[in-house]
Amino acid sequence: MTPEQQVAAYLNEIEQVLKKYDLWRTAAPDAAAFTSVEPFCVDTMHALEWLQWILIPRMRALLDAQRPLPGSFAIVPYYEMALEADLSGRTELLLVLNRLDAVFTDGQA
Repeated sequence: MTPEQQVAAYLNEIEQVLKKYDLWRTAAPDAAAFTSVEPFCVDTMHALEWLQWILIPRMRALLDAQRPLPGSFAIVPYYEMALEADLSGRTELLLVLNRLDAVFTDGQA
């Protein structure tokens, strides 16, 4: 499986986990939330919103356009801290995020 195929599969898994635990939202954050200049939009979005409304669409757009993927990528350290310890699906989500990170940190992307 190519790195691009792996990334696409992991993005789908992230979406599935969010939906499985009722963490997927149908309404996007306010438009102003997308103008943040902070990493992960920490000042305007919850961590799960960033996954759904920023990471997944942007990575899929890169894949669809056959554009290069980021050369370096590591989001798990942030999510280990940002997600509440008792969040339903936390462990499962972190496992998928770890696999996504590995595509980039192992130098495959």
